[in-house]
Amino acid sequence: MKLNRRHFLKTAGLSAAGLLTSQLPISSAEAVPTKPAAGASVMGLVVPKIDTVRVGFIGVGQRGSGHVKHFCHLEGVEIKAICDTDAQVLDKSIEFVIAQGLPKPARYTGSEQAYKDLLNRDDIDIVIISTPWEWHAPMAIDTMESGKHAFVEVPLALTVEECWQIVDTAERTQKNCMMMENVNYGRDELMVLNMVRQGLFGELLHGEAAYIHELRWQMKEIDSKTGSWRTYWHTKRNGNLYPTHGLGPVSQYMNINRGDRFDYLTSMSSPALGRALYAEREFPDDHERNQLNYINGDMNTTLIKTVKGRSIMVQHDTTTPRPYSRHNLIQGTNGVFAGFPNRIAIEQAGSASYHKWDRDMAKWYAKYDHPLWQRMGQEAERNGGHGGMDFLMLWRMVYCLRNAEPLDQDVYDGAAWSVVNILSEASVNNRSNSVNFPDFTRGAWKSGKPLGLIGA
Repeated sequence: MKLNRRHFLKTAGLSAAGLLTSQLPISSAEAVPTKPAAGASVMGLVVPKIDTVRVGFIGVGQRGSGHVKHFCHLEGVEIKAICDTDAQVLDKSIEFVIAQGLPKPARYTGSEQAYKDLLNRDDIDIVIISTPWEWHAPMAIDTMESGKHAFVEVPLALTVEECWQIVDTAERTQKNCMMMENVNYGRDELMVLNMVRQGLFGELLHGEAAYIHELRWQMKEIDSKTGSWRTYWHTKRNGNLYPTHGLGPVSQYMNINRGDRFDYLTSMSSPALGRALYAEREFPDDHERNQLNYINGDMNTTLIKTVKGRSIMVQHDTTTPRPYSRHNLIQGTNGVFAGFPNRIAIEQAGSASYHKWDRDMAKWYAKYDHPLWQRMGQEAERNGGHGGMDFLMLWRMVYCLRNAEPLDQDVYDGAAWSVVNILSEASVNNRSNSVNFPDFTRGAWKSGKPLGLIGA
């Protein structure tokens, strides 16, 4: 969904109080919840089996249109309605559905509130939300309030209060609210989860996660597409703007919210230079991109400490010229796996020497490929989406709903992974002093069951 600069600034002004709050240091008393639960915990939530999953889509731009295409190739689903403020991209997705020989979905557009008309329908079970970040929390809340399950693109929310509102709404309505972290369904990430569950690395000690992805070119998307709204977040916040792609898998390896949880973080940012230099090079002097004050550090490094004492490094850099990386490193007492490129070192059987990296992954895939990938990997690769992870994520969501199984990611995961955005900013703005994490599970993490070998 398109979000131009004027609308962004208008909305930012309306929500200034929320943004201002997120820029202040968060003390322990403010970070740790004391308010009562709004309802029963939704950890491990199982909803009645849905034989045919009826779907509505809000936002079908660059990301959402891909979800529509994948759903056209999933069994047991019906695409009922699609909403977007951009009529052109909306009609393109509708035409794609029709071209697959499927019934024409209902069409909703005309205003930023048109999505509420979609939510008023009584023939939709789940809603896929793929809109600019500022819309994620309100749309997820409205979706659950309408009696539907919410599936939201990353990040889940942009303030601590929004995270709590989403958690409270999920508990009160007993509806799923899953942040769709697709990287958890990548072949390598699933394989490492399998390795961890089999104890290959021993007791886990440390993880490294990142979103290092040069995206300066998005600044040239002025009137539409992702850069038309995402660019402005580099003028609003100085922290880790996008923590979940690398952090999601490492959190699952470490059983975060299922036996351990994030305790506190400290964060620091490099100077913010790259985007201003890029604008100077690529745009005329009087261009709007040269008038912006880019404050988000080109590289942000955040260190997280868990209650059990483990450490996690999380980095964000979408500005500097360097190869893509999510790090995907997990270190245990018996060895280590690191991604980009994949390599492994184990003290015992499996490698010649733990002083040298083993980069031949064929034998590791042969022995440790995750059961879910073994079952659906070829189908996922055939349908595509970041190497198949997108299709596999959506397939797994539908499978769980059709078979009355709990989802692999819940609202507590989405809140914990996303809140790094806000807390990192608070730490950066307070000389990197530590900031406590809210416990969105309200203590349920202590008895939460670790995510098993999904699909096994």
